[in-house]
Order: sequence, then structure tokens, then C-alpha cells
Amino acid sequence: MGEYCCPEIIPVPVENSRIDFYVLKASEPSARLRFACRLAEKTYKLDRVIHIHTSSEAETSSLDDLLWVFRDGSFVPHELSTGEPRDELAAPITIGHGDRHPPDGDVLISLTDTIPAFFDQFERVAEILDGSTESRKSGRERYRIYKDTGHEPTTHMIA
Repeated sequence: MGEYCCPEIIPVPVENSRIDFYVLKASEPSARLRFACRLAEKTYKLDRVIHIHTSSEAETSSLDDLLWVFRDGSFVPHELSTGEPRDELAAPITIGHGDRHPPDGDVLISLTDTIPAFFDQFERVAEILDGSTESRKSGRERYRIYKDTGHEPTTHMIA
């Protein structure tokens, strides 16, 4: 779907990624980060490999910190994405931003207001929207684009 800058590290696109939109009632941006932590933890416990794509270096750093402390007793092994292929010692969760393609993975958790060019290398994409007008507006646009490209997104309303 997107053009790849580094074909030597990019897997073949998934035939038809499953797209899920999680629409939060809360409108503060931190709600997206907290929900991303919960979703990453749940997905990690299902033995899946995850990449969390953020909108900026600052958001990447905030999420990196939050994943260590968001819930007492939780352990969510993660590391910042370097754009290099994943090796056998890599953490099952990577966090990154920008156009650099992430390593192989099963699930993409997107915290951006645009569709990452590499979304189709993942079996599943989780788009997280907060309750703000801006977030929902950009989410509707992404939903339409996914539909127009042959995907069947599913929406989950989160209280």
C-alpha cells in the first residue's frame, strides 16, 4: 500500500490486515497512551509481537516511560525501535515514530492521526482515538481510507 524505503528489511505485505478502531470516551491525549499500554499488555500476553507507532519523539518517550509504571504488577517488555530487523533477543514490543519502518511484527498499535505507510506489513492494526473532536475527525478519515482500500474496519466504543 505504501512505498517502502528499505525493501531489504520490509516483509511482504499482509493480504488484508484486520483493522480495529478503539474509540475512547475520554478526550485527553493521555487517555490514548494509557489505553495503548493496556492493549499492548493484553496483546503481549497472547504471545504476539507488537509495534506501537507514535506521532513524535516526545510521545515515544512518554509511552516508553508509561509502559514501565502504568499498572502495579505489570511487566511489558519493550524497547525503542531502531528500524533494524528484529533478532531473537529483541523485546516483543517496539515503540517508534516517523517514517522509519518498524521490525517484523503481528500487531500495529497506531497513536497517530495518519495511516502509517507500513500498516500492511501487520496482520492486525489497532487505531486508538480519544474523544476529542480532532481525533474523531481524523479517525473518520482513516476509516474511510481503509474502507476504500478494501479493508473492513471494526469499531469498538471504550468507556
